[in-house]
Amino acid sequence: MICDKIIDTVCSVYVGDRSLVEKVLACCLCNGNILFEDYPGLGKTLLAKVFARVIGADYKRVQFTPDLLPSDIIGTNVWKVDHFEFVKGPIFTNVLLADEINRSPPKTQSALLEAMEERQVTVEGKTYKLEEPFFVIATQNPIEQEGTYPLPEAQLDRFLMRLRPGYPKDVEEEMEILKRRIEWMKDDPTEDVKPVVDLKTFREMQMSVERIYVEENVLRYIVEIVRATRNHEHVEVGASPRGCLALLKVSRALAFIDGRDYVIPDDVKRVAVDVLAHRIILKVEYAVEGAKPEDIVKDILKEVEVPKSL
Repeated sequence: MICDKIIDTVCSVYVGDRSLVEKVLACCLCNGNILFEDYPGLGKTLLAKVFARVIGADYKRVQFTPDLLPSDIIGTNVWKVDHFEFVKGPIFTNVLLADEINRSPPKTQSALLEAMEERQVTVEGKTYKLEEPFFVIATQNPIEQEGTYPLPEAQLDRFLMRLRPGYPKDVEEEMEILKRRIEWMKDDPTEDVKPVVDLKTFREMQMSVERIYVEENVLRYIVEIVRATRNHEHVEVGASPRGCLALLKVSRALAFIDGRDYVIPDDVKRVAVDVLAHRIILKVEYAVEGAKPEDIVKDILKEVEVPKSL
């Protein structure tokens, strides 16, 4: 199947958990934005670049810094002899890598909000549509907080999923990284990666996801999980209906990747933590004690009854 070929090609360059690559593909099939939150040097940028190449997409990277302006991302009107001409910024692409997104102040971060949600940007009252597909892959470092600006909840909610690649799981996997580097004879092998599909085919795949069937019992299961995040004793603010929609979208995409035309409860369980944890705000007293939103979602998955039959 074409999804397997995409994943295999990405994994031929990126050394890591195959299920992570599956989740990235699922998110992009939903035209969703991804937030990678993990330590530096774990291959987040490489994964974004090789994925863009594999699906035949245009790719641009923006390094977020404290002096970055919204116009540096969106673009600006420039005077050309007798008229103003709009010069497009790097946001006019298919895959935008926002590297260390929390390094820029909120005004610059907010420049992405309209693009992430509505796939368009507005400059001086004029609206410019972005080419489909369009999604943002952003990275941030969870430990080095000096000189950073935490993402506001409204922007976090625009990310369909928050993923954490993590360190290599064992010695053999880390050795594989070194072996591939020797084989490539260069640091960046992405220019040698050949597209598996073109953008037209990828858009057709996205439309196919929209036709995946979801039984009412599974819809109820999704709703009960999300509603449980609002009623948990440790939670100040739970996931919104947008969280419901996000969980539905990614579950359908996983079913499509697995070659099914219907969603099963396991699809929902596989991505519930990645989709919902960053949408939950804990009560201060529990956050101070070390409680984590991820653990809350895992507890909820154990408590909510799984549909027995479809």
